[in-house]
Amino acid sequence: MKTLQPSDLMPLEMYARERSAFRERVIAHKKRRMVALGPHLTLLFEDRLTVKYQVQEMLRIEKIFEPEGIAEELGAYNPLIPDGTNLKATMLIEFPDPAVRAEQLKRLKGLERTVCFVVDGVRIDPVADEDLDRENEEKTSAVHFMRYQIPEGLRAGFGAAKVEMVVDHPAYQHSHILSEGVRAALGRDLAD
Repeated sequence: MKTLQPSDLMPLEMYARERSAFRERVIAHKKRRMVALGPHLTLLFEDRLTVKYQVQEMLRIEKIFEPEGIAEELGAYNPLIPDGTNLKATMLIEFPDPAVRAEQLKRLKGLERTVCFVVDGVRIDPVADEDLDRENEEKTSAVHFMRYQIPEGLRAGFGAAKVEMVVDHPAYQHSHILSEGVRAALGRDLAD
């Protein structure tokens, strides 16, 4: 999948006009790319469109319009776009109450290393947080960035395979078989 270039982005004034319609399109797109693992863990599988939305929003919020600032945002977000050999996801650990979240993030230390794919019986472990460590001696972070390197022999048939996501952390164990729609969306990422 091709990374984003400055020419792929809308200027701020155009984005202001198009934002509502673009946001609706991205929300609908994300629904086909989200996997809930139990009540407190969600993975959003990123692609070029989801990353473009993130960049456009950051440029809008920060009022960035200079080429250097745009290049900096693209440098930060382009690594989230899968390259055809992998799948990339933003993982969210979600507890609405801040006090409960703080306590749970201590219990769930290391969770990001236990969220794997099982594709036709083959386990694929994640590479978590390549950009920086999001865990310290006391707790894990509520947000992690995951990469799943899919073996070449499993890429072409990914959309038709039996694909399960499994969490096997001692304090949080859940699994979910991916729907046909999610498998198809992720299979397209591996075809690009």
